[in-house]
Amino acid sequence: MEELANNERGRMGARGVFITLEGADGCGKSTQAALLEAALAAGGREVVRLREPGGTPISEKIRALLLDPSNAEMSAECELLLYEASRAQLVRQVIEPALARGAVVLCDRYFDSTYAYQAGGRALPEGLVRAANELGSCGLVPDRTLVLDLDPAVGHARATAGGADRLEAEGLSFQERVRAAYLRLAGQEPQRVRVIDASGQKDEVTARLLAACADLWDPRG
Repeated sequence: MEELANNERGRMGARGVFITLEGADGCGKSTQAALLEAALAAGGREVVRLREPGGTPISEKIRALLLDPSNAEMSAECELLLYEASRAQLVRQVIEPALARGAVVLCDRYFDSTYAYQAGGRALPEGLVRAANELGSCGLVPDRTLVLDLDPAVGHARATAGGADRLEAEGLSFQERVRAAYLRLAGQEPQRVRVIDASGQKDEVTARLLAACADLWDPRG
């Protein structure tokens, strides 16, 4: 297994591969992140699976602030800056070192979530959000972003079945704006951002995700 992993790193080059999973609440990202991790690891690759916000002790504390329903008075600008602070710590402390040693980094949300939720959902100026994303990401752009697309009504009902965090509590119209922002982003950056049908059986969705990343391992796809 170790020899296979070393061979994979040799084919990919010194730097690893950075993949992010995106989508509105309830689209199945967390489930698919685990399944995708297992599939990639079975192929002999070192996989570092992360979530945003979170992934470091500092970032997890910021996550708790962001999702706590009792922080309803949080302004959109404060929310934006907290996401970026969490992200910067994750990039410097975890993502960059993992990529440097040739690992596949699989992150459940990244800066495209900030674009979708803060520019799309909150209606903050796009230029402001993009500039903040540049700072928070430390300039690190994913090699491939997979947007799990699902009917917002289905996703919202699924996400809030056991209660809602601060963002889920914004309601269905908020989730619809988030989805529209993701689709707009995919139209702007089709090479990096791929929209994946999130309906159907779990293994069917995983197969679609793997197919959308095939060219990252083999330039012939």
